[in-house]
Amino acid sequence: MASQLHVYVPPHPLIKHWLGVARNAATPPPLFKSAIKELGRWLTYEAVRDWLPTEELTVQTPVAPCAATMVNPDVPLVVVPILRAGLGLLEGAQTLLPLASIYHFGLVRNEETLEATCYLNKLPKQFAPQTRVLITEPMLATGGSIMMTMAELTERGVDPALTRIISVVTAPPALQKLGKVYPSLTIYTATIDEELNSQGYIVPGLGDAGDRLFGTEG
Repeated sequence: MASQLHVYVPPHPLIKHWLGVARNAATPPPLFKSAIKELGRWLTYEAVRDWLPTEELTVQTPVAPCAATMVNPDVPLVVVPILRAGLGLLEGAQTLLPLASIYHFGLVRNEETLEATCYLNKLPKQFAPQTRVLITEPMLATGGSIMMTMAELTERGVDPALTRIISVVTAPPALQKLGKVYPSLTIYTATIDEELNSQGYIVPGLGDAGDRLFGTEG
């Protein structure tokens, strides 16, 4: 049986709350940044639930020896924020994954063609086998940026089945493209909106996440 793209929308009340804050056009940049950071935290919490490799150990409590399940530090863990907007989610993700290596990947979209081009690539030439990769990207709209990112990662040995994407708002075009090429991928998102406008923005969406994060709108 062919595998199928897994997309989860966690029913967590804090995810719903911070999504509402982020959607609101009246939310000022500092509060918008806090909302994206919190969404990064809670979406990461959900995404790593059955994903982080663990090992069984014995620890000594103040009273007696005790069995313990710990995160295995020998399995490589990586976070890849897609710049600029992925930096907002990265802040929240790092609070849960402080020992993860961070590899920045910068993309800019041509507003006329809606095509993405790369201006910064800090990915290593090759990832170690079994590396877990968490991608932070607030918006999965046309799919151009995330498809380019996945192509670069898989070319460097990343297994899509060991990869997680956290995103605030997703739309069918991006999900369809990912599902066709990377069916073993897993995505955690705060919501799935149904359409894009003529400029390639998700509707109702939340606008340009990068501009709102850094106060560069207009």
